Amino acid sequence: MKVVLLKDVKGSGKAGDVIEAKTGYAQNYLIKNGLAKVADASALNENKAQKAAAEYHREQTLKQNKELREKLDGKEITLQMKSGGTGKFFGAVTGKEIADKLYEMGFDIDKKKIQLSPNIKVAGRYPVSIRISAEETAKITVNIIN
Repeated sequence: MKVVLLKDVKGSGKAGDVIEAKTGYAQNYLIKNGLAKVADASALNENKAQKAAAEYHREQTLKQNKELREKLDGKEITLQMKSGGTGKFFGAVTGKEIADKLYEMGFDIDKKKIQLSPNIKVAGRYPVSIRISAEETAKITVNIIN
């Protein structure tokens, strides 16, 4: 019996897959629990339309991520930190501080996506990577002053 999976089913397939399942398994488990529906013409057309929509949205997201990377690449931001007499800061520069500065510049970047070199505690210029997505990574320079 052919069914269209509505949710991921371990050992059978992912949501949207059209699989051939034994009749008893399909009727008594997959369909009964809302994990699949019978693969008739309307279900197949609906599945095809959903896949096309998902692909379109994925392409749009990739395009937006690429544009964001192109805007961020090569940017330089300046942060002012308080330091002691030896020139060391009273704490390390964090991704949140960089994300806040980028937000002021008009970029909404999550602090978790900012990859810092370990413990920036002294004034200077540091390269920082921003992982926008799995495919796109922007490189910026952070200038830390006292």
